[in-house]
Amino acid sequence: MKKFMMYFKNLAITTNQLVFFTCCYIALILNLPFLVKTTHVIIDLDNYNVIFLLSVPIFLLSFTVILQSILSFRWITKFVLISTVICSSLIFYGTTSYGIVFDYGMVQNTVETDRAEALSYVNVHATLFFVVFGIVPSIIIYAVQLTYQPFLKELLSRVKLIVLNIAVMLLIGGLFYSNYASVGRNNKALISYITPYKMLDASYKFVRNHYFTPPLEFKVLDTSPSIVRDSSRKHVTVMVLGETARAQSFSLNGYNKPTNQFTDKQGVVSFSNMHSCGTATAVSVPCMFSRLSKQNYDKRIAVAQQNAVDLVHLAGADVLWISNNNGSCKGVCTRVKTQQLDTSRSNPHCDGEYCYDEALLAPLRSKLKHLTHQNTLIVLHMIGSHGPTYFKRYPIEKRVFTPDCQRSDIQNCSQQQLINTYDNTIAYTDFVLSEIITGLGDLAEKDDIDTSLLYISDHGESLGEKGIYLHGLPYAFAPEEQTHVPMIYWSDPLQTDFNLTCLNASADSRISHDNIFDTILSIMSVRSTAYRTDSDPFIQCKSQSAIARTTTSTKLRTELEN
Repeated sequence: MKKFMMYFKNLAITTNQLVFFTCCYIALILNLPFLVKTTHVIIDLDNYNVIFLLSVPIFLLSFTVILQSILSFRWITKFVLISTVICSSLIFYGTTSYGIVFDYGMVQNTVETDRAEALSYVNVHATLFFVVFGIVPSIIIYAVQLTYQPFLKELLSRVKLIVLNIAVMLLIGGLFYSNYASVGRNNKALISYITPYKMLDASYKFVRNHYFTPPLEFKVLDTSPSIVRDSSRKHVTVMVLGETARAQSFSLNGYNKPTNQFTDKQGVVSFSNMHSCGTATAVSVPCMFSRLSKQNYDKRIAVAQQNAVDLVHLAGADVLWISNNNGSCKGVCTRVKTQQLDTSRSNPHCDGEYCYDEALLAPLRSKLKHLTHQNTLIVLHMIGSHGPTYFKRYPIEKRVFTPDCQRSDIQNCSQQQLINTYDNTIAYTDFVLSEIITGLGDLAEKDDIDTSLLYISDHGESLGEKGIYLHGLPYAFAPEEQTHVPMIYWSDPLQTDFNLTCLNASADSRISHDNIFDTILSIMSVRSTAYRTDSDPFIQCKSQSAIARTTTSTKLRTELEN
């Protein structure tokens, strides 16, 4: 090793040479995911040109040289190149190991990730990978001796390098323009794999939007929503916000393993055709509570206007958000009471960094014993099935399926181990839901209170299908595993607002997070000008009197009442 390092310390090269050789490493090694995917796309064409295929890495190399030549000059050359290699090696690991794409959404997720979640990705495999592909090349770049020419001569030399590579790109573009245009137009996702420039572009946009764009003026959707019920009984709804649960893994939806053995016996309605707004919490959570639809969703707009919990709260209900998800409600709970679970070891369900979701039951029971309002909405934000450390999401005594994967580098577990581990998280979520339902059932029976539960996950998860793990892929080409999510509804037998037989009959109709805003208002019997009957999947199973109470249309209310 010492002789190896001495060789590079004694090696004297120009800045142009260092830039070129480093760019070869970035373009041809750290961009292997892009090159491999592009190769597969081109080879799958009916009649592909071999020369065109070979031109792709050359085109990418020239593009890389141009960018790095502009950014790297004289004394800052090593700093810029080392920074690029370090960044690229981390992206290289994420893409090759988990299939992660570092677009705008992933940059946002990374910024909003806390220490505990970030450390869950650190393991021996990740460390060795980073050392080999990031640290060692960076040490070599640092070790070599640079020879500098007079400023103007070196500047001219750099301009020649840039012009030469522009000429190469223009030549390739001229010869194969139609090929590049066709492949690019039909495979827009490929650009997301260019390392590290897609991430740098996304990072620039994120910083611009979040730190240099003034906030929008807050928009009030309804100044006077109200809760209207025929019954004088108190009402409590618990909304459980799931994390990283995919619908395919719920036996309630036909999965062949008993992941819902508890709720299956409690008369729940499972909506098997529910789809998420995004593939990551940062998008899906604010989107589902927003009046905006997936098609026109913009987080800046969403956080600058009333959401569903705001309207429920303004209508007079007591709203409490209890989080076991790193305290992150993505801006949804800003204007209501919140409670973050203490993750310290003093809590028997916590290990100092994370808590099992059973820890949500104690504050929930406490709240249910001290109801202060006629109507109450309690949101429980689970940690659910958050990876890659799935094995930390359920206690050992709740391990139903074995063998499981007791490690964070899940790509190195067998497919069966990984699926068993994930299924254990779903089975544990089902146990927690059943405990909540049992508590709500007891409350309804003993205290004559209307109770209901709504469970929905923010997004799904990939478990190695087609080499993809975790979540967060751009929605345009995200697999169904990341967008098809579960939704469950339960209400006590005495509640008459909804016909459960009717809900079961319509439970396979396609719905999405776009419907959650109106579903929450519907369950809470909120009359609001922001409520839309055509977006409420429960409307067809709602009693005519309940529809008449909550709709803001005087004409429609009169027709229904008559």
